[in-house]
Amino acid sequence: MSIRRAAVLGAGSWGTVFAKLLADAGTPEVTVWARRSDVAEAIRERHVNPDYLPNTWLPPAVTATGDAAEAIDGADLVVLAVPSQTLRDNLGAWAATIGSDATLVSLMKGIELGTLKRMSEVIVDSAGVEPDRITVVTGPNLAPEIAAEQPAATVVACTDIRRAELVQRAISTRYLRPYTNDDVIGCELGGAVKNAIALAYGMASALGFGDNTRATLITRGLAETTRLGGALGANLMTFAGLAGLGDLVATCSSPLSRNRTFGEHLGRGETLEQAQAATRQTAEGVKSCLSIRDLAHSVGVEMPITEQVELVCHEGVDPLKALAALMARETKPERPGVPSTGEHQ
Repeated sequence: MSIRRAAVLGAGSWGTVFAKLLADAGTPEVTVWARRSDVAEAIRERHVNPDYLPNTWLPPAVTATGDAAEAIDGADLVVLAVPSQTLRDNLGAWAATIGSDATLVSLMKGIELGTLKRMSEVIVDSAGVEPDRITVVTGPNLAPEIAAEQPAATVVACTDIRRAELVQRAISTRYLRPYTNDDVIGCELGGAVKNAIALAYGMASALGFGDNTRATLITRGLAETTRLGGALGANLMTFAGLAGLGDLVATCSSPLSRNRTFGEHLGRGETLEQAQAATRQTAEGVKSCLSIRDLAHSVGVEMPITEQVELVCHEGVDPLKALAALMARETKPERPGVPSTGEHQ
């Protein structure tokens, strides 16, 4: 089984780069759906996305349209690359045009507000497809670096390993090495929670804290993610790999990271609105920290870093006070039955 035609729904940085990957790996036809007609025209006529990747040339196999149904028609692979909180509404309008055996690929990293569902669960609800048709691509995948063809790796997760291998082949290039995994839960949680931790990391960086503070945030952030994953049935080893630690380190440490950059603005004392105006891109962790907090509460898991990020983002708490609250937490052992790093809080 091979991919003859692919649709990429979303013309942001990662969606555009994923279209390039598919073409570079040999997919004959790749159609990007862009919400804005001028972006679609630029990709179609000049093979460039001027808004997100103005210096990246897109291969001839990549074209674009402003009509989602046109993009999806006949596609063996349907790639979803829209902001996570818009997925349900968008997919509800697109579902009828998706082929009965098409493989769906989720590039989104978030937990839906209200329902507390992972993106693959939202796809099942909205598109009415079986879970084993959905693959999740995640890992340390900063779009500008992959666009520049710097060596990187990623994870393709699916409960049907044959579909995971299909997508693996479809994006395997000399500059990207994909690995397969059947732990969809762990891979999606790793991709969602790291955004909230990266917001905290950005705040700490802007406040002038050094490597000890930042290493602590990464390590304890990984502990939070692992506790939540364990409570929800994930394979704990997933969090030691690319979808867990790898993605967390890249998103926290890179100045290319939207969430880290957004956190830096907050750390400098800017409001949520000011940070949004300055970055002009979606920082998924800003909304997802709410749903991640609620998901953790629903299964009795403490996630103190995520909770403080939510207070800064949505309740106006000063980042310094949030840090002080973290440092003043009561020390206690991990709860019985909850995965532990061996470090007692």
